[in-house]
Amino acid sequence: MADISMATNATAAAKNQESQYDHSVDVTPPLQDGSKSFDDDGRLKRTGTVWTATAHIITAVIGSGVLSLAWAIAQLGWIGGPAVLFVFALVIYYTSCLLADCYRSGDQVTGKRNYTYMDAVSTNLGGSKVKLCGLIQYINLFGVGIGYTIAASISMMAVERSNCFHASHNDNPCHTSSTPYMIIFGVLQIIFSQIPDIDQITWLSKVAAVMSFTYSGIGMGLGIAKVAENGKFKGSLTGISIGAVSQAQKIWRRSQAFGNIAFAYSYSMLLIEIQDTLKAPPSEAKIMKKASLISVSTTTIFYMLCGCMGYAAFGDMAPGNLLTGFGFYNPYWLVDIANVAIVIHLVGGYQVYCQPLFAFIEKCAATKWPKSDFINKNFEVPIPGCRPYNINLFRVVWRTMFVVLTTIISMLLPFFNDVIGIIGAFAFWPLTVYFPVEMYISQKKIPKWGTKWLCLQTLSVICLVISIAAAAGSVAGVVADLKVYHPFKSNY
Repeated sequence: MADISMATNATAAAKNQESQYDHSVDVTPPLQDGSKSFDDDGRLKRTGTVWTATAHIITAVIGSGVLSLAWAIAQLGWIGGPAVLFVFALVIYYTSCLLADCYRSGDQVTGKRNYTYMDAVSTNLGGSKVKLCGLIQYINLFGVGIGYTIAASISMMAVERSNCFHASHNDNPCHTSSTPYMIIFGVLQIIFSQIPDIDQITWLSKVAAVMSFTYSGIGMGLGIAKVAENGKFKGSLTGISIGAVSQAQKIWRRSQAFGNIAFAYSYSMLLIEIQDTLKAPPSEAKIMKKASLISVSTTTIFYMLCGCMGYAAFGDMAPGNLLTGFGFYNPYWLVDIANVAIVIHLVGGYQVYCQPLFAFIEKCAATKWPKSDFINKNFEVPIPGCRPYNINLFRVVWRTMFVVLTTIISMLLPFFNDVIGIIGAFAFWPLTVYFPVEMYISQKKIPKWGTKWLCLQTLSVICLVISIAAAAGSVAGVVADLKVYHPFKSNY
C-alpha cells in the first residue's frame, strides 16, 4: 500500500486544483532558455534515477498491509495464495507501464508534462472523470485514516497483552479493549494534525519509512523461526478448511483476501509524482517502467516471504495481523519492538495520508469565503525559546473534528482485515486499472473494438469484478463481526 510518497500526489492535486479544472490557467514556470540548470518546462533540473524511483516505490508500497498477507494466503491456500499475489503483481506492473506513458502528452520526449495523477486524468480524459478521480482519491484518504487508527490500537493492545502474558506466565487471558488506545492515538493525531503543511513533516515520513521495514523484517524473521520450531509447514493447498469456517464464510473470506492483497500492492496514485522526479534522457517513461519492474519484483518476493512464512507458521489459524499471533509472544520483547515500530509508522503514515485532505478542504474553504477571518486569519502564539506558532482557528476546529470522526468510526468498526479489504477494493479498480487503461487508450488513440482495445477493456472488467467481490467479502466480514462485537467493551 502506498504509505509515504502518495501524499505528494494528493498535496500537489490540492495545490493545483485550478489547473486541473480550468485549462485556461497556466501554472508552468517561465522557460529558462539555454540554462543547463533547468528542464524543458522551466523547473529546476530533475535528478532522479531508476534507483531513486525504485526506492520511492518500495518505501511507499511496503506498509501495514503486509501484516494481513498471512491471513489472506490462509484463505486461499498454498496454490491460490502465491498465485493471486503473482497475478496482482503482473497487473500492477502492466497498468503502471500504461500510466508511465501518460506522464507526457503526445511525444514521450518533448510532450507536455503532467505533474500529478489528476493532471494526467484532466489532460487525457477531462470532464467529470477528473472530479470522480478526486472524489475516489480523497475518500480513500479518509478510509486510510480509519484503517490506521484501528491498526495502531491493535498493536498497542498487543504490547500490553504480551507483557501481561509474560508476567502471568500465560495464566491470565489478559482481555483488553481497543477503545482507550484509539483515544490515545486520536489525541496524538490531533496534536500532529496542527502541523500546517505536508512539507513540514518530512522528518516524520522518514521515521515512518524506517519503522515499516523494521516491523516487516521482524515479522518475516519470526515466521521463519516459528516454522523451524514447528518442524513443518502448516496449511493446505486450498486454504482454511470447512469446519473451521462455514462454506459461505470461506467464500466471503476468499473475496476479502483479494481486497487485502490489493491494499498491500497499490501505488498507482504516486507513480506520476515519482516519474516527475526523473532526469532525462532516456525518456521518463522508459526509466519508470524499469523502476516499476525492479520494485514490483522486489516487493513481490518480500510479500511472498512474509505472507507464506506467516501461513506456514500458523496454518488455518493465521492471524489478521501477523504480529498478534499468540505464538509470537516469545520472544515477547522482540514482538513489542515490532508493534511499537508499527505504532510509530502509523502515527506518521496517518499524517502523510491526511495532510493532503486537510490542505484540499482548507483551500476550498478559503476560496469560497475569502473574507472570513475565522478561515483565513492566523494568530501568533509566542513560544519561549522558539519562533511564534501561527494558529488558524478553522484549521484547529476542522482538523480536530476530522480526527475525532475517524476515531469514533474506528471504535465502532475495529476490524483490521475487513476495513483494509474495503479500502483496497474501493481504490484498486478505479485508480490502478480503470483510469490508467482509459488514459492510455485516449492518448494512444487505440481504435474502439480493435484487438488491443478489447484486451484492455477485458482486463478492466475482470479487475472490476474482483474489486466488487473483494468489497462484498469485506462488508460481509464487517456484518459478521458486528454480530458478536460490543462497542467500547473488552473484546480481545
